[in-house]
Amino acid sequence: MKRQYFGTDGVRGPYGGPVINESFAARLGAAAGRWIGGSGRVVIGRDTRASGESLAAAVARGLASAGLTPVLLGAAPTPAVARAVRTQGAVLGVVITASHNPACDNGIKLFSRTGVKLTDEDEAAIEQALPSEVPASAAVFSTADVLADYMAATGAILPAHALRGWKIVLDTANGATCATSPAVLRALGAEVIGLGDSPDGKNINAGVGSEHPGPLAQRVREVGARLGIAHDGDGDRCILCDERGEVLDGDEILTILATHAHRQGKLAAQTLVVTVQSNLGVDAALGALGGRVARTDVGDRYVIERMFATGATLGGESSGHIICSEISPTGDGLVAALKTIEVMLATGRPLSELRGALAKFPQRSLALKVREKRPLETLPTLPRAIEALERELGSQGRVLVRYSGTEAKLRLLVEGPTDAAVQAGLAQLEAATRSDLEVL
Repeated sequence: MKRQYFGTDGVRGPYGGPVINESFAARLGAAAGRWIGGSGRVVIGRDTRASGESLAAAVARGLASAGLTPVLLGAAPTPAVARAVRTQGAVLGVVITASHNPACDNGIKLFSRTGVKLTDEDEAAIEQALPSEVPASAAVFSTADVLADYMAATGAILPAHALRGWKIVLDTANGATCATSPAVLRALGAEVIGLGDSPDGKNINAGVGSEHPGPLAQRVREVGARLGIAHDGDGDRCILCDERGEVLDGDEILTILATHAHRQGKLAAQTLVVTVQSNLGVDAALGALGGRVARTDVGDRYVIERMFATGATLGGESSGHIICSEISPTGDGLVAALKTIEVMLATGRPLSELRGALAKFPQRSLALKVREKRPLETLPTLPRAIEALERELGSQGRVLVRYSGTEAKLRLLVEGPTDAAVQAGLAQLEAATRSDLEVL
């Protein structure tokens, strides 16, 4: 069953547009309530966007119209809401967020009673239950504070005072982690230098956060920090910066965690789960130790599904979604950072050395904004260009071409034996794309 509104990570779009508005949010809440059936509590969190409060209230109104009891959590990281579904005994979790997108966007993510994101089939069923409208009556809802419980759970990853003497630069993207991540790190003894920690409703992800690590790297070098940590707007991503000011992406973090766990005999099922976006060097690094890498489609929920299926407890994406399922049922930027610090403490090695676990294959990528997402298989030029490049690269590389699940973009990725071969291949794909599609 094809989905009309849900994408890779919930429903997302410009606030005030045809989808992300209070009317649709109420309808989606009602549809989710119909899909759940019966009664029960639903926890609703949001990030710091100005539109979040009214959208959360609209979703609550829709849920209440279907007989459920909305519980508003206020501004809270996505992983805190996922945890709250279980600790609060809720039947559903909702997060109002557009993650790493700019403040003009917003979105709606849904979590099951186990704290994991819904499946494609679940989302399609909810779309089928969308009512044409929801009565404008006021919803009766309660509130709850779940941040203290979340901070206690994440802080317990490391021993008390483990970070005494550590200087850490922390970029919270003017988002949902502004109150939680710095508090946890300081409670563990760290000196925290903050960036992106003054949300005003309009500045989430604005030149800061995991999508913009430049200011983090510069600040780490300026203050001589042990490392830098950057989250996205809703806190389910983590990008790190070593003491030299060099940025580590999700693939490097995952390789550090997986190879260390494997050497300790603690990598569940001897398996790391990543997406097709991850660098082939991840496979080589873990394979050299006797471990294995399983790959999924892009999207952290697909990673989690494969983790459950294989018995793995570690997985994630190159974008910085890192899932340590023994701690959190979804991507958690703070957990990822603390688990990496745990490796630093256990080995006594700085991040600049640990990152050597991953020797990346040359890789280049490009995101082209397109007017229309026409099915790739119907295009006259691009499929042939992809096939020719795959033949040329053989086992020494790979090609990935896909539409973004949240934006009107076509993403091109090429890996190969040399940077020159990769750059030439990407240029071929870009030319074929521009021949077939209107690129903006």
